[in-house]
Amino acid sequence: MDDHHEIGPQKENDSKSSTGLEENVAGLLCYLGTFVTGIIFFILEKKSPFVKFHAMQSMVLYATLWIVGTGVSYVPFVGWLFKLLISLVGFILWVVLMVQTYHRERIKVPVVGDIAENLVQHFNGRSQ
Repeated sequence: MDDHHEIGPQKENDSKSSTGLEENVAGLLCYLGTFVTGIIFFILEKKSPFVKFHAMQSMVLYATLWIVGTGVSYVPFVGWLFKLLISLVGFILWVVLMVQTYHRERIKVPVVGDIAENLVQHFNGRSQ
């Protein structure tokens, strides 16, 4: 039983982000407030590629959905329907991404995930 307590904290420290939170919790929080918490965690996180990726993916995904949703809302007659569909997709992605990230999965949204990876690499290259 003592061995279990010795292994637990060591494993726990390995998965901490520089924010002091577990990586999976910090990753989940990147999505909680959509692109706003993505920005916060991207700025605060210094070492975890897992958290930085999810922060950037949150920023790119939800900023894109917001821009597209705002744009389609101006389409006469059916704009409200498109806006509703975009909101539904955003909500489903929000729940799925938070749950999967909490389970320590690095789920990439098609296209958005690739853009997020490239942006993280670009900003990491700049800061070194």
